[in-house]
This record gives sequence, structure tokens and C-alpha cells, in this order.
Amino acid sequence: MLKLISEGSTDTILFPKEVEKTLELASENRSQLEDAIQYYSFLEDSLKMRAVFYLIENMEGHGYVTYALFDSTGNEINFNVLDYPDYPSLLASIDTLQSRHGELNFKKVNTIHDLSVISADFLIDNINYAFRALEEKTWAKYLSFNQFCEYILPYRGSNEPLELWREYFWKKYNGIEERMSNPGDIIEAAKIINEDIKSWFSFDSRFYYHPTDQGLSEMLRNRMGRCEDVTNLTIYAMRANGLAVTSDYTPYWANTGNNHAWNSILLADGKVVPFMGGESNPGEYRLSEKAAKVYRKMFSEQKGNLFFQERKQKCIPPWLSRKNYIDVTKDYVDVCDVTLTFDREIPDSVDIAYLCVFNSGEWKAIHWGRIVGNRAIFNDMGAEILYLPALYINENIEPIGDPFLIDSNCLIRKLQKQDIEYASIQLISTNPVSPNNANDDIEQSHLTPGREYELYYWRNKWNSLGKLVADDKPLVFEDIPSGCLYWLVAADSDREERPFTIIDDRQIWW
Repeated sequence: MLKLISEGSTDTILFPKEVEKTLELASENRSQLEDAIQYYSFLEDSLKMRAVFYLIENMEGHGYVTYALFDSTGNEINFNVLDYPDYPSLLASIDTLQSRHGELNFKKVNTIHDLSVISADFLIDNINYAFRALEEKTWAKYLSFNQFCEYILPYRGSNEPLELWREYFWKKYNGIEERMSNPGDIIEAAKIINEDIKSWFSFDSRFYYHPTDQGLSEMLRNRMGRCEDVTNLTIYAMRANGLAVTSDYTPYWANTGNNHAWNSILLADGKVVPFMGGESNPGEYRLSEKAAKVYRKMFSEQKGNLFFQERKQKCIPPWLSRKNYIDVTKDYVDVCDVTLTFDREIPDSVDIAYLCVFNSGEWKAIHWGRIVGNRAIFNDMGAEILYLPALYINENIEPIGDPFLIDSNCLIRKLQKQDIEYASIQLISTNPVSPNNANDDIEQSHLTPGREYELYYWRNKWNSLGKLVADDKPLVFEDIPSGCLYWLVAADSDREERPFTIIDDRQIWW
């Protein structure tokens, strides 16, 4: 252990090994971290000393990340979401820009690491206000010190800029106990704060194109943001007042495109209640779509995550390369442990397999399992969901088996017949719709007359079965391989169409 000798004293402070490591990484900013440690050494407060050690030893990897929009040649495109009155006009502008500049993508521009810039004053302010909430708020008394460190003490929600927020929200909600029927009720306190957030901050789809997380000052100015912003704002407001609130998320929905993040609050009995900051209160919130996996953001490094495992290949799919999350899927949905036996040759250079969900036109890795022999186990997978087993090679998803469904009894149903039969199929939509029969024999079409559609089926990849132009009746494709997974895609679409199977001549969506 390293030792810090207190000025004017012969006392020494012994640093835990992980704190030593972080101090070395801090380089020129090391003195700021040591000043924070020394401050609590002078106070002889062992709990606050443990708190400052906790923040410092887990600080590596946290920081403010900025993004910008670039064209295919690497030129940055100036783009401000608030230049547009609504989401449709923003999307129209994106289309115009892409017609002019080619494909546009957001890319990381810079990361300002906390280790390099955080000050002793910032850490001391954060720790002191966190302990004040712990000591003065009745509902915070149930927390263990470890729970306090993970759910109250952290100074950031995600990758937003560093800003002091505890004093603002401590003063803003001063005295809410006087408005409560039970001053020790965690849920009642959370509802009061969330109702206030609802009154002035809202979700806005335009901020999907503002991928840099907003800090407090920007959110106070804009009064709107995306899911990440809303959950961070809620974390600030509630942690500042001793409520153990965090953010849970699914990196990819399993039955639609995109992803989602929301809040959850820890109760005295250890249970966690989900809610949506700025929208719905604890006890009122349910996931709107199917989740194959739900993860929880943590401030501390989670050594069981894939990042920390010995493995042959260095490259990991982006969402699964994170250090600071835990798997909480079973708190939300029925789960199954899945054991797969692979009948395809696995390269010697690979020992990790993935399960993928279909999201926005692509198979995306959502969980991992270690390959032993020709098998891998994937724990706590959401049921009644379509999956594809795959490898991750050269930053690409490479199928290693056929798509399959996990039913409600945890049984696996593969979607690929060995003996191909052919039939005609009748299609009415590219996405789930409610049945709506025009007569007893012909189901009403939800396709756009005059628009061209291409049908694909899966066999190791998406293979085209041809194109047809829709009229006011269902599309009929002849001599199609039966018993497969299909995908009907409209010309010039955003690739958000869902895959489906055919059962009793009807499209069943996944």
C-alpha cells in the first residue's frame, strides 16, 4: 500500500490497492484526489474516508463523452436538434443532409476522463451532501453502507458533464416531509419529487439526435431530453434527497427497434420498483415492449462482466464491453437458462458465443456465454423471444446456428427445417397489426398500394425471395420455402420491419 503523510503530523493514510492504482492513473490530477483523501483524514471520519476511497477506486472509465454527426468522408456536420420544431421536420432534414453528404453517423469526438479533471472540492461537496441526506432523511435509514455507496453516493448518472447538483435539489425539495402522510415512506417521497419533475421536464424525440448526455445546467435550460437525460435528472433529484434511485435499461428491445432506459428505486426490503422519471411514478410503470435482457447501471466495476474475463478474442460487442452493469432481467420478465450445442465448426481463436435479438434491421448481441467443447450456456434469457446464436469476429456478427424461439416453458424451437417444402404465402403487413377481416376469406392489407416490397427468408443470412408491388389486397408470394423465418421490407424503408413466421396462414411476429 502507498502511504500519504498528513501535513504537520506523523500520521499516515494507507491506501487500498485499487486506490493506489487510480492515483497513478490520475497523473497530474493526482494531487486533487489526495487532497480529498487528506480532508477526511483530518476529520477522522472513517465512513467518509471509505466513501472517498470508493469513489476514487471506481473512477477509472467514468467521464464526459461527446459525440458529433459525420458524413462518410469524415467531415463533421453541424446539427442542432433545437433548430427543428418537431421530430418529423428533424427527420426530413436528416434525409436532405444524407442526400447531399451521403450516409451520416454519430461518432465519439472526445472523452474527458473524471480522473483527469475532477477536483477535491467537487468530491468533498458531493460526499458531504450525500451523507447529509443519509443522516437527515428518515427514509434513508434503511440503507446499508454498500447500498449507500452504489445508489446514493455516485456523482454522475452516465456520461454527462461533471456538475454539482446535490445542493440544488437538496434546497429545491427542502421540507417535502411536511407534505407527506408518512414521512418515512420511500415511495411517497419519490412520487412527490417525480410529480414536480413531470411539471417542467419532458421527453422529446428530437434528442435521439443529441447523443451527448446533457448535464444539469443544459437540462434546466432546455427542459427536455431523451430517456438518458430524464433518468439522469431523476437520479440527481432523488439521490440528493436520500432516495436510492438508479437506472435500468435494455440495450436492444427484442420485438421492435431502439433501446430504452428508465429508473428504479430500492426499497427497505431490498426489492426494486421500476418507474419512469418525469412520466410515471413507482408502482405505475410497465415495460412497453419485450426485453431479452435488462441491465442496471452501477458506479463500481463488476468483475463478473465479460470485460474482465479471460478470453481468446479481444474484441467485444459495444454494449457488452462495459464494466459497470449488473444483470437484473429476472426482476422484470420470466427467464430461462439456455444451453446450446453448436453443430458448426468453431474457430480455435474464439471461445465466447453470443445470443442476438433482431433490432432495427440487424442482429445485435445482447448476452454472452463461454464455449466449452461445442456448447455454451446463456443464463437468464427472456422467454417468448426470437434469438440468433452468433460469434463476434472482426467486429461483425457471424451466425453460428439457426434462429430459435424460447417459449414460456423454456423449450427451444428452431426456425429452420432440414427438408425444404414450398408453398405460397399471403402477407398483409411489415409489422404487427390487429386482425381486421374485410370478409370471411381475405384479410385486409396494411401495405401501401403502389409501393414495392421485398421478401427475405433466413438461411445463414437474409436471402431474397423476390419483389412485388402492393395493391389494395394482400401480397401473395408463390413457391416460397415453408417453415422459415421471414422478413418483408418496403423499398426505401428505415429497416424497422419485424421478422415473422407463418402459422395457419397468418403472419406471427417476433
